Amino acid sequence: PLSSLEGKVVLVVNTASKCGFTPQFEGLEKLYQTLKAKYPDDFTILGFPCNQFGSQDPGSNDEIQSFCQLNYGVTFPVLGKLDVNGNEAAPLYTWLKEQQPGVMGLKRIKWNFEKFLVSADGKVVSRYSSLTKPEGLQETIEQEIEKAKKAGTLASSKKAAE
Repeated sequence: PLSSLEGKVVLVVNTASKCGFTPQFEGLEKLYQTLKAKYPDDFTILGFPCNQFGSQDPGSNDEIQSFCQLNYGVTFPVLGKLDVNGNEAAPLYTWLKEQQPGVMGLKRIKWNFEKFLVSADGKVVSRYSSLTKPEGLQETIEQEIEKAKKAGTLASSKKAAE
């Protein structure tokens, strides 16, 4: 349930283990570690393996987990494999695409490692193509966290108020 993410800024990424963009796992993990150190309760990355693009993530969920951990030291949540396009698309991805359509209003995911930034109050604020390197998103994510801090919508702000 996404309710556990309330008050967090979240970067959602559709991942693949056998893609030219797979090395982005390294950048994602670095971004995750850097921001978790600064904002322990206020940021996370969710990786969703997807096999819809050139069959580049054919393994089982366990195989995918092992691959991410062994090859890239991934510690952010990599969840179960799902579809991001078509009739079987996961409801999360249907919602993300409706909230933040791609170029020319297209609602489909173009390729692996597309990224969505979701604010602490649950709005999709940005969408990034596969070409956008995770490291380049740190400043934007920090701005989003600071904005939520001022608005009092961050998980840590709510804890402090209790």
